[in-house]
Amino acid sequence: MRPSGRNLSQMRPISIETGVMAHAEGSCLIRVGNTHVLCTASLEETPPRFLKGTGLGWVTAEYGMLPRATNTRNRREAAAGKQSGRTQEIQRLIGRSLRAGVDRVALGERQITVDCDVIQADGGTRCASITGGWVALRLAVNRLLKAGVITSDPIMDHVAAVSCGIYAGQAVLDLDYAEDSEAGTDGNFVLTGAGRLIEVQMSAEGATFSRDQMGQLLDLAEAGMADLVAAQKAALA
Repeated sequence: MRPSGRNLSQMRPISIETGVMAHAEGSCLIRVGNTHVLCTASLEETPPRFLKGTGLGWVTAEYGMLPRATNTRNRREAAAGKQSGRTQEIQRLIGRSLRAGVDRVALGERQITVDCDVIQADGGTRCASITGGWVALRLAVNRLLKAGVITSDPIMDHVAAVSCGIYAGQAVLDLDYAEDSEAGTDGNFVLTGAGRLIEVQMSAEGATFSRDQMGQLLDLAEAGMADLVAAQKAALA
C-alpha cells in the first residue's frame, strides 16, 4: 500500500490554472497533489549574444523554491550569494526539456525565459515545473502568433514530465515526498505528447534495478503522460 493510498499506476490530482500573473506573456499555477509551482514565460525580442545573426531563437529556464516550500525553512539562495548545484541542475533540465519541443528557426531571433518557482513541495517539483512551464511557454507563443510577430507555430508537441520509482519493491507512478525519500530507485521521465523520450534520469538510491524494472517504470511514465497532456489541453482550452 502506498502512503497516499493510491494505486501503483495512479497519478496525484493535477490542476493547471492559467493567467495567474498579470504582466507575464504566459503564466500558470500547476498543482500536482501537494506540489504547487508558479510558472511564468517572459519574452525578449533579442536572442542571447551567442545566437545573434544565426536566425535561431532560444528557450531557457530558471528554478527556485520559496523558503517555506518544505517543512523546514530553507535559506534564500540570493541571500547565500549563489545557487546550489541542485538548483542549477534542475533549471538546466527544464530548459533542455522545453527547447526539445520548439522549432527554434520558427521562433526567430528572440528568447523566452520560463521561471518556475516552487510554492509548496511534496516531491516531483522538477517534473511539475516542466509540465507547467510548457503551458506558460505555449501561452507566450500564442501571443506572438496572435500579434502576427511570427507566422509559423514553433511549438512542435506537448512536453511534460513525471517521476516513477521502485517503492517497497514495487514500481509506482508519480512519487510524492514520502515515497521519494524511501524509494530504492528514483526516475524522472520527460516525454513529448507523441510519447517520444526527451530525457530520462534514473538512479539506484537504495538498491540496484533490473532492465525489466526500468521497462516497468517507462510504461508507467507513458501512462502518466496521458493524464499530464490531458491536463495541459484542458488548461489551454
